[in-house]
Amino acid sequence: MDLTVPEYAYMFGFLQADGHLYRGTGQKGRLTVELKARDIDLLYRFKHLTPYNSSVTERTRSTNYADNYHSATWTLSSLEARTKLNELGLPYGRKSKTIAPPRSSFAERDYLRGLIDADGSVGYTGQGWPLLSLTTSSAAIGTYLCSYARETTGTERTIKRNARDGVFNISYEKEVAQTLTALLYYPGCMSLGRKQVKADAIASWRRPLDMRAAHSRRSWTAREDLTLLEAPDITAVADELGRTERSCRLRLWRLRNGRLLTPGQ
Repeated sequence: MDLTVPEYAYMFGFLQADGHLYRGTGQKGRLTVELKARDIDLLYRFKHLTPYNSSVTERTRSTNYADNYHSATWTLSSLEARTKLNELGLPYGRKSKTIAPPRSSFAERDYLRGLIDADGSVGYTGQGWPLLSLTTSSAAIGTYLCSYARETTGTERTIKRNARDGVFNISYEKEVAQTLTALLYYPGCMSLGRKQVKADAIASWRRPLDMRAAHSRRSWTAREDLTLLEAPDITAVADELGRTERSCRLRLWRLRNGRLLTPGQ
């Protein structure tokens, strides 16, 4: 399982998020992935990609969410295969908080796409904006996604656990979501078919003319701070500096109340 190969990197990311590695007695044990039956084609792709005997089965049962839940399960029992996956970073048993990106070289965007297909979302917000998100209990995975997004789009995110259930909900919207989606869901890649359809649709979104465009934050310089402190009129200095009155008033308040170092300090 060479993780520099896109298909294997994708599969490994998916398994980390949605696979279950069970350790049995002796050499017994298994890897399982259970999905809704509509996604069974992906499980067959995993089966064909794996050079060990494995099976894909279907069943219908009652759950807390549905009386007739139709699912498909891929099962792999090979000890050699399980050992390899474990060495790469797929833990036995409960794993949601302990998974982390592979330590060896790997195809990054394919690995991330696997995580998002398993535990994320691609589509639109309630307002109709493009959305790409990931829900994870792993700080290492959350930090990695934020790092990848910062390097590729320049967008900063600070992750924080949700107070209700202790998970990280990381999301990107609008043009940033478009850029990330285009990078991750490229033509011909292995992915969940329904999410690939949504990823392709996001590419055609255009910001409405009446929606204010996002701008990158412009840092204040010592010269601008001095000009602001010496100016008798906020409106005039805002025009001179090319900034809004609101930002000038907030900056001035911070300077005068010791929240920032004034020029010369």
